[in-house]
Amino acid sequence: MIKTDSPRTLGVPDSEARLRFGMERHEVGGGPRRHVLTVDEEPAFELNFPCGTCAFLFRRLQGATERLSLETMQERLTGALDDLDDGGVIEAFGALLPQGEYLPLLLEVEPRLVLPGKEGDYFSDEQVAGWGVDQFWGLPQYPHTPYYRTFETAVDADAHLYEFVVPMVPPTWNKEQRVEEYVALMEGGTVPTAVAISTLDLCQSALGLADDPCEHWCLTHFLLDGHHKLEAAATAGRPVRLLSLLALGEGMSGAEDWARLPALRGRPRSARVTGT
Repeated sequence: MIKTDSPRTLGVPDSEARLRFGMERHEVGGGPRRHVLTVDEEPAFELNFPCGTCAFLFRRLQGATERLSLETMQERLTGALDDLDDGGVIEAFGALLPQGEYLPLLLEVEPRLVLPGKEGDYFSDEQVAGWGVDQFWGLPQYPHTPYYRTFETAVDADAHLYEFVVPMVPPTWNKEQRVEEYVALMEGGTVPTAVAISTLDLCQSALGLADDPCEHWCLTHFLLDGHHKLEAAATAGRPVRLLSLLALGEGMSGAEDWARLPALRGRPRSARVTGT
């Protein structure tokens, strides 16, 4: 944690926002509606159903096809952002979002790229310990995208915080030369800044599995700017700064939880020990 501030109103009317959260529209007689993040009115990510005991989820859909970088902010974000309001970054990216309350968080992260089903995959490891495998498929949840894990820590004896950075497009879509340029900058001491819209979801399994009965606090950053930066940082083992605009009221969390988040994010990293 570098800096935070009080919640502020950002965004534009829903009809003008490029990103929105909500329930997917279905025609009469269609299947169950999905909870989604849309980009330009196309479903980009399926999210966990807002019930509190359902397993946490982000799953890339066919609408996640482009980055949302702003050309006017590229030069400012090549280096470290030191102040939340430096260069008008919040207002510029706020114009992509639906009008609402957002909590700005300026974080430093050390991303680790994770492939679904491979070592370090939250959905195959920590989530299975609390919820088991999907009861229909008999498999762990599958996010349909590589993603980055950046931080985790204990909330208290009965809860644990997990943090994820989710790219809008997979790293295989990044330009190799651009990634190499950022690697070189980072090795020279530059710490670039990425930008994300974020959610906080508190989920606890109702299954009573002994391996992990804890509540999972899942802090998820959907990347707007910084796809090449995150891959370069993961490749080089270097930090980047992340300006998170936490959408208050969109995840399964409340005001008391949001108020605790800055202090929790400032704690030392600690991994969850399961199976005891």
